[in-house]
Amino acid sequence: RLSRSRTEIPDATCWVDADATELLAARRATELPLLALLARICVAALARYPQLNATFDPADNTIVTFPAVHLGFAAQTDRGLLVPVLRDAHRRTTRELGAKLTRLTESARAGTLAPADLTGSTFTLNNYGVFGVDGSTPILNHPEAAMLGIGRIVPRPWAHQGELALRQVVQLSLTFDHRVCDGAVAGGFLRQVADRVESPLSLLADL
Repeated sequence: RLSRSRTEIPDATCWVDADATELLAARRATELPLLALLARICVAALARYPQLNATFDPADNTIVTFPAVHLGFAAQTDRGLLVPVLRDAHRRTTRELGAKLTRLTESARAGTLAPADLTGSTFTLNNYGVFGVDGSTPILNHPEAAMLGIGRIVPRPWAHQGELALRQVVQLSLTFDHRVCDGAVAGGFLRQVADRVESPLSLLADL
């Protein structure tokens, strides 16, 4: 699938730095996994930019937009990288997302995932920050149209409320199929994610 993705999909990547200080505070306050909060932000952004929850059908030369968000997420195991699928992510609460992500990750590492748990994703969330890296330009998970990448969160000097402060900063990236959307849609989605990373309470307006 990686070879097919690289051969068939004309991909592009955009990225932005975001202040994740408030996101880390939300994680401490809710005691939810960070990936669950990021999944919630990702699903909310897809609701505004459904063009990215899609695939390109070369047989008909058409874009197929999916009504449901089946969120794939990269999980490192002893047998290599797996992408379990969290089905109907758009219908789950953030706590449910966290519980399901934990169960799927544990099953992936134990080698007990069913084949159905590894197929059918419509969008992938890739948290490569756990490897201590800032950015990446990944190969899309064919036949998906986009992948959101999360880099490591590290303290950096940042302009905050008119002053220079030490804040927790993360680099976000979006790799997308340029047949499915242009830079305006990709940039709008990524900016939406960044804004909600910086102000996670803004999610309440859409819940």
